[in-house]
Amino acid sequence: MRFVTTRTPRPSTSSGRPELVEGHPAPGTPSVSFAHALFDGLAPDGGLYVPESIEAWSTEDLAALSSWSLGAIGTHVLEPFLRGELGRDRLRAIVDEALDFPMPLVEVEPGIYALELFHGPTLAFKDVGARVMARLMAALYVGDDHLTVLVATSGDTGGAVAHAYHNVRRTKVVVLYPDGRVSPTQEAQLTMFNGEDTNVRAYAVAGNFDDCQRLVKTAFENPVLAARLTSANSINVGRLLPQMIYYAHAVAQLGAAPPAVFSTPSGNFGNLTAGLMMKRAGVPIASFVAATNANDVVPAYLATGRFEPRASIRTVANAMDVGNPSNFDRLMWLYDGHLDAIRRDVTGSRHADDEVRETIRRVYQERGYLLDPHSAIAYLGLKSYVASGFSRTFSRTNPAVFLATAHPAKFAEIVEPIIGHPIPKPKPLVDAIASPRHIVRIDATMDAVAKHL
Repeated sequence: MRFVTTRTPRPSTSSGRPELVEGHPAPGTPSVSFAHALFDGLAPDGGLYVPESIEAWSTEDLAALSSWSLGAIGTHVLEPFLRGELGRDRLRAIVDEALDFPMPLVEVEPGIYALELFHGPTLAFKDVGARVMARLMAALYVGDDHLTVLVATSGDTGGAVAHAYHNVRRTKVVVLYPDGRVSPTQEAQLTMFNGEDTNVRAYAVAGNFDDCQRLVKTAFENPVLAARLTSANSINVGRLLPQMIYYAHAVAQLGAAPPAVFSTPSGNFGNLTAGLMMKRAGVPIASFVAATNANDVVPAYLATGRFEPRASIRTVANAMDVGNPSNFDRLMWLYDGHLDAIRRDVTGSRHADDEVRETIRRVYQERGYLLDPHSAIAYLGLKSYVASGFSRTFSRTNPAVFLATAHPAKFAEIVEPIIGHPIPKPKPLVDAIASPRHIVRIDATMDAVAKHL
């Protein structure tokens, strides 16, 4: 499989709705291998890497999906992108080792399911992409020097990357997070390795997530720094593609049900983009809800046709506090900028903090199911979609799935006052909180970051 960048023009079909399976790079546009895209992170032209094509699943594959294990599904999803670079048996071993935790589908109310993606070591969905990516890097890296992985995080990404790469040979990890804008539990998971003589360091940046993301992009645009860097943010296609796996896994768990609608809590929009790519491969998915907090630049784009990035707004769902989502470029490339085509597959939904708090309380009281703020937004997006006129492709026979992306104990300081009692903490959180907190603060400048690279 070859990869091009989002700066590559895409051909449109006569219907005006481009099909990625038909896509080819423009004449003269260089394409690269998966390994090249993986270690580059950001492409030299400033674009994001995207697969030159997405192979459609065969009728036989789709019929067999419900009988496949998570490891088999993950291998089948990723194999086309790594063909010629990594053998199937080695890939299967990587997937089995990385995804050694369950991702169950739990019925919260009739016809509405939570896809629980928080049973990994850092109790957030980011474990899926980060753990697969770290092992793919270890398998494909052929250099003699250490590779530096630079990542910006609004909360969960950094912890997942730190754990995924901790003690992975020939790697060094630098995590940038906004000082004072992550939860105490998230900060504990981010900084727990700072006091050790390890390959992982996290830095509290005097700014917001957009400042952290800007610093990462600036580092990759510097030819001296970029020569030694790769990224573990969802700008890296190596972290994006593994996220396709859990959409197929959810469909497998639904069995012979009609195509499902998925509601994805969205910040940087890599999670949603991965789902759209899985749908484009032919896995039966009806449509998507892009559920956001007050940082609603993509729902606003879907409503108005204008994409207007802005400074991020702080909310109770801090991992989604993104004012200029990087993966919007991939979304636009995927659909060749055709707004009507995007609208056919994606509906936007915006939810305020008070609504999120009330939903956590009500669902817990009425259904006995506890949501974290991000999962609550996904649930709200799904309920809005089902109740609205937008659900023209949805009927009561279609299952509806929202992505539960973080364990509620990670946001105990928000959730516990809402439900009125403490949340039992899983062991990974207990261990992280018990670790000494070594916080290293830096200015939001490229000079400050370069010093630590």
